[in-house]
Amino acid sequence: MKADLSLACISTAIRGHLCDDLEGTAQQACEMLIRARFRVLPEVQSKESTMSFRNTVAALIIVAASATLTQGCSPENAPTQPQTSRASGVVFTADEQGNSISVIDLQTSKVETTPIPISPHNAQTSRDGRSLFAVGSSGGGHDMSGPGRLLGFNAAVVSSGPVFRVEVGRAPAHVIVDPQGTRAFVTNGGDNTVSVIDLAQRQTMKSIAVGKSPHGLRMSPDGGTIYVANTADGTVSVLNVQDLTEVARVPVGKAPVQVAFTPDGRYNYVSLRNENSVAVVDTASRRVIAKVPVGPGPIQLFALPNGREVYVANQGTEAAPGNTVSVIDTTSRKVVANIVTGAGAHGVAVSNSGDRVFVSNIFANTATIIDPVSRKVVDNVPVGRGPGGITFAAGKD
Repeated sequence: MKADLSLACISTAIRGHLCDDLEGTAQQACEMLIRARFRVLPEVQSKESTMSFRNTVAALIIVAASATLTQGCSPENAPTQPQTSRASGVVFTADEQGNSISVIDLQTSKVETTPIPISPHNAQTSRDGRSLFAVGSSGGGHDMSGPGRLLGFNAAVVSSGPVFRVEVGRAPAHVIVDPQGTRAFVTNGGDNTVSVIDLAQRQTMKSIAVGKSPHGLRMSPDGGTIYVANTADGTVSVLNVQDLTEVARVPVGKAPVQVAFTPDGRYNYVSLRNENSVAVVDTASRRVIAKVPVGPGPIQLFALPNGREVYVANQGTEAAPGNTVSVIDTTSRKVVANIVTGAGAHGVAVSNSGDRVFVSNIFANTATIIDPVSRKVVDNVPVGRGPGGITFAAGKD
């Protein structure tokens, strides 16, 4: 097999010779320097400041090229490049202060913002990505003066307006949809209930009493239970999906806002806004087994499909906005990275494949797109005012 002596391959070999004896941050800095110098090497022949480095590199090329001729430069040994291709699919943000839904086409980066007849606090797509659901109050924010509404949209043409409307309880916060797309579940913060909506009949079929000021909710991966974060009483309600009853109420900590299951369903992570931490609930024993300190005012959170990490949006306060997402390693149950987003990081969603994480920034009026492999921000996209909820739908072939 003929050896490939490309600059990329040789630079990899040089990085090995120079940097392998170093550790941790020093090794990363060494490798970054080599990469940066190699990118400008063909252009620096007239720059005296780089001559000593070029002489060193010239000597190392002889060693590296010799090793490369012997071993070859296979694709497996080539340097790994960060992901730069655009993700496919669509992201939706619930723009609570703007009374709108913003639609981001990930392929084109185009954004379409559509006014709607409520102040949407949260939005959620159906599993097949064909429908979009938004909940909110007509009075703006968490209005307690009257019933809230659930709106249903054709996800492909949100700009055409809602295809149906259903009245729910006061101050609706979040909505989820079962895998079959037959029922929606809405938390009503003003009534301490969860509304169950029959989507075929487009009407409420039951109201389930839960804890005080229910907010975020998610269904377990097996579809058997729903966990509901009760912000005002520090608990999580456990609902039986078949019987539509509350079967347990788990104390978790101060001001739980949202919940997130690991893909295997063994654990549920709960954001605790007033503790700046995340509680880990063992779903078998229904007990908190750990708490993980994160950034200020954590709101929404989401586990990656591989189950290895949970992304937590740290909103902070309007006076002192947070602007990060904390990345929790689910094995060590420690934060392994904090990624800068925009002011007021609030909502979190993840693409089906796990190749992108999406964060709504409620004070910056943007959505941040993150590559979870490199843990780098790919883009910050302007959306409507006050984006809270955020959700993803895969693109159609």
